[in-house]
Amino acid sequence: MSGFVIFLLVALALVIYVISIYNKLVSLRNRFKNAFAQIEVQLKRRYDLIPNLVETAKGYMAHERETLDAVVTARNDAAAVLKAIEGGNLGGADISKLASAENALQGALGKLNVTMEAYPDLKASENMQQLSEELTTTENRIAFARQGYNDAVMVYNTFRQSFPPVFFAASFGHPEDAQLLEFEDSAEIQAAPTVSF
Repeated sequence: MSGFVIFLLVALALVIYVISIYNKLVSLRNRFKNAFAQIEVQLKRRYDLIPNLVETAKGYMAHERETLDAVVTARNDAAAVLKAIEGGNLGGADISKLASAENALQGALGKLNVTMEAYPDLKASENMQQLSEELTTTENRIAFARQGYNDAVMVYNTFRQSFPPVFFAASFGHPEDAQLLEFEDSAEIQAAPTVSF
C-alpha cells in the first residue's frame, strides 16, 4: 500500500509541475503581448502626428509633393499593417511585416528631414517645432516600448526552449518562439529617426 501512495504522490507532483509549466508559458506569452500593446499605442500616436506634420509642411513645401506623398503613403501602409496585427497572435510573419513597414516609414521621414533643411521658414514655425518635439518624444517612447517587448519575448523564448518546458510547449499551444521586433539596419535600432526643423 505504501508503494501505491508513493506512486500517487509522485504522479501528483508531476501533474502539479506540468501545470506550473503551462501557467508560466501563458503568463510569459501574455507579458510579451502586453509589451507589444505598448508599442502599438506609441505607433498609433506617431501615425496620428504624421498627417499634422505633413499638413504643416505643405504650405511651405509646395514643390516637394512627392516627398510629402511618400511620407503619407508609408504612414498609411504602416498603420494598415498594425491594424491587421491588432488582436492577432503576433506570429513571425506579422512582426516582420510591421518591421518592414516601419523601416519604410523611417526612410520616408528621413527624406522629409533632409528636404526640410532647405526651408528655413518651416524650421522656424512654432507649430512645426511643437510637432517635431512631439514626434521626437514619441520616437523615444517607441524605442523604449520596443526594448520592453524584445525583453519579454526573450524571457518567453528562453523559458519555452528550456528543459523540460520544451517537451510540453507545443502541446500546450506554444508551437513556436515569439519573434523579436528588429529593424533591417542596426543603426536604426540605436537611433530613432529625427525630424529637425
